[in-house]
Amino acid sequence: MWSADLKAALGQRLNLEGIVSSAMVVVKDRHMALPHVSVPDIRYIDWIELHRRGFKGVVFDKDNTLTAPYSLKLWGPLCSSLELCKSVFGPEIAVFSNSAGLYEYDIDGSKARELEGVIGIKVIMHTSICCALEVKKPAGRAEEIENHFGCKSSQLIMVGDRPFTDIVYGNRNGFLTILTEPLSLAEEPFIVRQVRKLETALVKHWFRRGLKPTSHILLSDAMLCVKNTPSS
Repeated sequence: MWSADLKAALGQRLNLEGIVSSAMVVVKDRHMALPHVSVPDIRYIDWIELHRRGFKGVVFDKDNTLTAPYSLKLWGPLCSSLELCKSVFGPEIAVFSNSAGLYEYDIDGSKARELEGVIGIKVIMHTSICCALEVKKPAGRAEEIENHFGCKSSQLIMVGDRPFTDIVYGNRNGFLTILTEPLSLAEEPFIVRQVRKLETALVKHWFRRGLKPTSHILLSDAMLCVKNTPSS
């Protein structure tokens, strides 16, 4: 058991698929790292408007989007917005994470079950593809998510805090992508904080140079789903 814990601790910090994917993004797919929507946190998202526009479900990242890193407890100030999201989308909400729910690190699904019990949202368990490579964002396709929701990924919303993982994965698979700011940097390892700074700087630089995110058929103006003030 200790070996699995060690692998999880190291593996969550060193996502080899993510490193390769990030290099490809910088070289030729920069627009894939650009979110359709950027907000401080999920309290600024207008769930009612998104549902009215035809979106059928919401997929959340976990660490620094709904919880502090490596925590299984919802970040307190987000409770009201998450409850509103549940009231709008019903059961069509899920967590898709590189920690809780990824078989490589959550072998028996215990983290996923504990998180589900705390936040009341299904955690999608995801597993390997050919050659025993684990499907970690941004790698992989969206079949497991589409099967869970019973609709195409273009009808779903991906919410996460990392441009080169959550947003790249979402854009490659046709989601509407929403980037949040991290909830807490204190618990993140030093190397992760440095990579995050680089990602953020690159995305801001590309936006300033006029690069645009991919268009989305259900939402031509992304600002229509953004609130000026957070929900209480």
